Amino acid sequence: MSDTQLRLGVNIDHVATVRNARGGAYPDPLRAAKLAEEAGADGITAHLREDRRHISDADIEGLMAVLNVPLNFEMAATDEMQKIALRHKPHAVCIVPEKREERTTEGGLEVAREENRLAHFIAPLREAGCRVSIFIAADMKQIEAAHRIGAQVIELHTGAYCDAHAEGHVEERDRELEALREMSAYAHSLGLEVHAGHGLTYDTVQPVAAFPEVRELNIGHFLIGEAIFRGLTPAIREMRRLMDEARA
Repeated sequence: MSDTQLRLGVNIDHVATVRNARGGAYPDPLRAAKLAEEAGADGITAHLREDRRHISDADIEGLMAVLNVPLNFEMAATDEMQKIALRHKPHAVCIVPEKREERTTEGGLEVAREENRLAHFIAPLREAGCRVSIFIAADMKQIEAAHRIGAQVIELHTGAYCDAHAEGHVEERDRELEALREMSAYAHSLGLEVHAGHGLTYDTVQPVAAFPEVRELNIGHFLIGEAIFRGLTPAIREMRRLMDEARA
């Protein structure tokens, strides 16, 4: 893959959500991960939540064993998750905010107010060879803090942009998209690798994919939902096509 090609990370959390609704073994997130890999995903993302509402510890073990593409291990900044990450040493660790009562990750991590704690938290992960990413809003203060604590990557939260698009709020959508564009360029100027994700769909992916500084998009819920109608492989291939078209 060239330095300019945009990578696609496929998040398989919600395959596990469906599985856990019945408490059995089907559908299997590992099978979804292998299908995604075959369909052209450049990496697999999985969020091991404190309450284990979807991905389980066994899923992480299985993914580390079977994947040929990198695993992006999403986790909260807790001692428990740090120990799990240090045991497995995945390619990448993405630190995300986590509240038990939220349905999904609702916003970016507050880095600026917790700089000292987070700097100490990520240092052992970096020493273990994991690429450390911080999931944050498109906000200059948070980007600068992520840079200061030693993160190699930031992932910009695209949820506000996607929500505004879905609700038909054109001015707000355009304002959020402009913030993402400006902060992608700013983060890149600091030497951070820039990723983006949350809520992206076929309708919203191309403007973000067109930002030259963005190196990776992480997309999950939409692709798993779309797979119900067209199958996981065609769903991923269509997203890949739209991303490549926007980048070209």
